[in-house]
Amino acid sequence: MDGELRPGIVHRLDKDTSGIIIIAKNDNAHINLSNQIKDRQVKKIYIALVRGVIGEDEATIDMPIGRSTKDRKKMAVVKNGKSAVTHFKVIKRYPKYTLLEIKIDTGRTHQIRVHLAEIGHPVIGDVVYSNGKNDFGVEGQMLHAKSLEFKHPVTGEQMHLEAELPKYFTEILEGEEIGRG
Repeated sequence: MDGELRPGIVHRLDKDTSGIIIIAKNDNAHINLSNQIKDRQVKKIYIALVRGVIGEDEATIDMPIGRSTKDRKKMAVVKNGKSAVTHFKVIKRYPKYTLLEIKIDTGRTHQIRVHLAEIGHPVIGDVVYSNGKNDFGVEGQMLHAKSLEFKHPVTGEQMHLEAELPKYFTEILEGEEIGRG
């Protein structure tokens, strides 16, 4: 549990990822929510803009992730890594980019970013897994935790919470530059 080191924080987002997170108000709520995450009962949906045009309308990436053997600061797809499963659906294709809706079954460190880079479609603005390329000069990356669905830790009520895309993200999606080939 993260309770002592990061009181209240139930799960985290990678640095430069925007969006929604769960924060517990007390220890009992923290334990309940942490168990929901561990038991894969929390539904997380992300939005990402990636480099390149993905041909499939939807797909599942099922590749184990662990510490990179080449760079200890990075994660990578490695044979003896922990199971990691990422599902994606194409929302929109642009001449050089694809906008995706992503659901994850597991929550490995940098999972979405590693998986998308591994299939040749790194997240725009991801300085770690995108070979330093930043097509739109964004500060941060084009990866957003859009929604969470979980059971309220006290009432048991099904909760669905959403966070709007940040302004820089929507400006790029609505801009002329993204539509040019």
